[in-house]
Amino acid sequence: MTDSFRTRLRRGDRLLGLICAIDSPEVIEMLSVVGFDWLFIDGEHSPLSPGSLQRLIMAARDVPCVVRVPSHDEFWIKQVLDSGAAGIIAPMVNSAEQACTVVGRAKYPPQGSRGVGTSRALGYGYGIADYVARANDDVAVIVQAEHIDAVANIDAIAATPGVDALFVGPFDLSLSMGKAGQVEDPAVMDAIARVEAAGRARGLPLGYFGISPENVGRWMTRGFTLVACGVDMMMLGAKAREVQAALMAISKA
Repeated sequence: MTDSFRTRLRRGDRLLGLICAIDSPEVIEMLSVVGFDWLFIDGEHSPLSPGSLQRLIMAARDVPCVVRVPSHDEFWIKQVLDSGAAGIIAPMVNSAEQACTVVGRAKYPPQGSRGVGTSRALGYGYGIADYVARANDDVAVIVQAEHIDAVANIDAIAATPGVDALFVGPFDLSLSMGKAGQVEDPAVMDAIARVEAAGRARGLPLGYFGISPENVGRWMTRGFTLVACGVDMMMLGAKAREVQAALMAISKA
């Protein structure tokens, strides 16, 4: 039996993925055969509905999909996990109390308060017992440290039972520090290092997002194992710009 995404995450396997925000099962299906270990589906900064999220997860076939939920709301956590996501990424977790709430909504009793239904993850009602028996062990709960308030409370957040990994959001973190987009500013780097230290102290895997391999490479060499590099729509736009520029150069020759 193949190890679950959460098992591989907690074991410290290097997991390479990218962010997907285009509402297209065909795009996800294509990306699922590229060789990524996981796909980060962005339910926060995209117009994806619960139905769209489920169709994307289905199109990914055997590649684990972890969905960044739009909020810590019970509705979104329930919808995403019931659709068959391998886990959730909770944005803007700035306190241990928020982390505890997220964990509780992602876990079945006695660890949490998640309920059951006739959803895809539960075999449309025919696999409830099997799914419930393994879900608390298989579903990953990843919290994002992407605000200076999270950095201030990072030791308590990292100590929250049920948190499986800390994922740095460098752009929002820099924004909260008055240094928008300056992800390599010394103060921002120091803040990330504080998240790193808290994760290591608790034995938690560390994650990072960057636009290019060069952006994430620094953190990979420091032992960050959960990596999301690039965004599908930005990759599409970049290639289109490259082609357009080449055509313009030919037309002017």
